[in-house]
Amino acid sequence: MRLSEAVDDYARHLADVRRLSPATVRAYRADLADLAAATDDPPLADLDLEALREWLWTATRRGDARSTLARRTAAARGFFAWAVESGRLDADPAVRLVSPKRGRALPHVAQAPALAGMLDSLAGRAGEGDATALRDHALLELLYGSGMRVSEACGLDLDDLDRDRSTARVTGKGSKERVVPFGAPARAALDAYLARGRPALAARGSGAAARAVFLGTRGGRLGPRTVYDVVSKNVGPLVGTPVGAHALRHSAATHLLDGGADLRTVQELLGHASLGTTQIYTHVSAERLAATYRLAHPRA
Repeated sequence: MRLSEAVDDYARHLADVRRLSPATVRAYRADLADLAAATDDPPLADLDLEALREWLWTATRRGDARSTLARRTAAARGFFAWAVESGRLDADPAVRLVSPKRGRALPHVAQAPALAGMLDSLAGRAGEGDATALRDHALLELLYGSGMRVSEACGLDLDDLDRDRSTARVTGKGSKERVVPFGAPARAALDAYLARGRPALAARGSGAAARAVFLGTRGGRLGPRTVYDVVSKNVGPLVGTPVGAHALRHSAATHLLDGGADLRTVQELLGHASLGTTQIYTHVSAERLAATYRLAHPRA
């Protein structure tokens, strides 16, 4: 069996058995396809530890980020462990493959007053009745108000919203469901969008996305790429640098901790499997506190 054939089987295993998200499956498949291309797609049994190390070293010289190298190492280790477990290999060549240490970059977070001003400005544009402006305002209010992931917002259906209780049922990583609350501003923005914006967008489509909450300009379900553009356009100027689609999620988590929320509550709200993942926001809050101290204290 060639490496590429085994990779196809592994991708199906990740999707059908382990039920990983499509984005995770695509990332692992891409990493392992890169391994197959770098090694000329040999028979699976011909790969050894030196070939794997050479693959990672080539990526290092190419300038790949440490996070990318770490993910590729994880992809290779998971793949070869599965190959042994499924009887496709007798020995695991990746068992001694070492993952490079990852640097821990703190997420970009916008200041709460700046976010409030931006959302108020969006509300003004939405008040003019444009369907896209109504959608963007509701989308950003919901992302910030609930801390949900972009993929979770894109996957929302109308039945997932409980506007009476101001909650949304979202499906996160590993197909795990949770219920997240959102505030009065997000509810008002959603009400306006669902009443006046969504019907106009839905009229442009074929009905295939009939249950989706957020629609694109052609009436289909809104995609993550569009959300990234909306977030980057509106939040990027507030932090002075290009931001990812999770900028509002990061900001929501940090502002919750700044306001006195405990770490466990924030973990549940964000849907983190590990408390350690949530703890990065405590570092953000500590850095903001230190920066304020240096600016304000006469003996800093």
